Amino acid sequence: MPPSSSDRDVLIVDDDVDMSDVVKSALEAEGYACRTVGNGREALAEVARATPGVVLLDMLMPVMNGRECARELRRTYGRNLPIIVMTAAEHADARRLELEADAVLAKPFDLQQLLHAVRAHLSRR
Repeated sequence: MPPSSSDRDVLIVDDDVDMSDVVKSALEAEGYACRTVGNGREALAEVARATPGVVLLDMLMPVMNGRECARELRRTYGRNLPIIVMTAAEHADARRLELEADAVLAKPFDLQQLLHAVRAHLSRR
């Protein structure tokens, strides 16, 4: 397993730069260290470099989508790496179960939901 970064380190995986910026700003205002990438392949490389405390993962992205990325993360890191799915898809909770994600944030979500989910999953590490 790669070196672990801070337990307050969050990896944001989303090709929507505006969404990533909003999420990153909200989390950094609460003292979290955030890294952002735009697709699943970049996410895998970033996690291999330094394991974050939690991954916030969008589903629809180019190069490698969230489903493929989540499967690879689970195959490689098991349940040791919390994954929170961010999706605008219908039946968001079904996506969580399908991907073995720890939580799901249905877009649009409010910032309090985001902070609560991140806090809850970082605290279990």
